[in-house]
Amino acid sequence: MSTCVNRVYVDSPLSSKVALFNAVANKHQQNQSINPFSNDNRIATKPKISKEEYGKPPKGSLSESRAFKATIAVCKEMLELCEVINDSAEFLFTPEEKANDPRKVISFGELFTIYTVISDKLVGMLLRARKHKLVEFEGECLFQRRDDHVPIILLKPIDEIRKIFHEKTEAARQGLKENEEFMNQSHISE
Repeated sequence: MSTCVNRVYVDSPLSSKVALFNAVANKHQQNQSINPFSNDNRIATKPKISKEEYGKPPKGSLSESRAFKATIAVCKEMLELCEVINDSAEFLFTPEEKANDPRKVISFGELFTIYTVISDKLVGMLLRARKHKLVEFEGECLFQRRDDHVPIILLKPIDEIRKIFHEKTEAARQGLKENEEFMNQSHISE
């Protein structure tokens, strides 16, 4: 691997571009020296990753920006699903049977018919909403026609769900804003 020659061109329009190229090349060499998958003959040191950092993209990276944007989009879709269930479902219990029970129920078949006009990701959104303890249903995965009779239960009142998703999207927006500021600062310093 060749090394970059540091040359200085006085008052040359090319000097800033050469300096930028050398900085990027040196940064790349440093990153490759710790990359365990590079073809470099050096032995890479094992990176120190805490439990909080594990499985997360590096701070200020494009991957982190994409993760924040995906979080915002998924929260929006889950909220939309919960609102459709809330609008179309019936209360699980009548007020005489159980007072102040916010849970609502709808069959998967009926929900599938309503939701296919909105999106083709109903089962994926249901699984994600169940992971967030917003809905409950039996089985690992639901299939059209076979599971049309399976009840889908909305576990929380829609106002509480809206509040949850508002907090999550605001946290993701704040993280996205901080990430963009970090990326802008790192580009300025280079």
